[in-house]
Amino acid sequence: MKADDRARLHAMLAQGARQLPLSVSEAAIARLLDYLGLLVKWNAVYNLTAVREPAQMVTQHLLDSLSAAPAFAGARNVLDVGAGGGLPGIVLAIWAAEAAPEMRITMIDTVHKKTAFLTQVKAELGLDNVQVQTGRVEQWQAPHPFDLITSRAFADLADFVGWSAHLLAPGGRFVALKGVTPTAEIAGLTKGWKVTEVRALQVPGSPAERHLVLIEREKKP
Repeated sequence: MKADDRARLHAMLAQGARQLPLSVSEAAIARLLDYLGLLVKWNAVYNLTAVREPAQMVTQHLLDSLSAAPAFAGARNVLDVGAGGGLPGIVLAIWAAEAAPEMRITMIDTVHKKTAFLTQVKAELGLDNVQVQTGRVEQWQAPHPFDLITSRAFADLADFVGWSAHLLAPGGRFVALKGVTPTAEIAGLTKGWKVTEVRALQVPGSPAERHLVLIEREKKP
């Protein structure tokens, strides 16, 4: 990434981050831009995302993922299902390294080229709070449960919950990143699960509708 391009993207990301209800340090912004540079480089070969323009990646990927970060407050063990190019997992890990150092983020994907990319990002950015797993989430027996499981552009809510419910700790929750409110998907959730909140997100620089859907186990009477 050329120096003048990086300066332009830095200004764009820093301005957007200031509009979010969380603190993003200069060091975190620099790390996010390092991640963006890797994503652009690898995307040319491995097709990690349909978004090609780095400025669009700042808005549609970095700021979009950062806007969801407040929903992860207090989580210690996070699983990102269908992690793809690292969204939101890598972005959360960079933010959490300073803002929530107790948080650990595991990312799982079935596609080896995607987990190879995530492993490279972990190494190059020194993300000690990240683990990468290759495989199908419904078949994975994790070494510990997760108090928060998330996904972005992965599957409908019923499949997301059904495939990964065995990995959710008692009292844990799912946080799904969605576009418009997925009313039909919410109605299609299987018995035993309830939506506790549908939270509208304001992503700086984007007019698109974005929502978080928070899901928990129904409490037995």
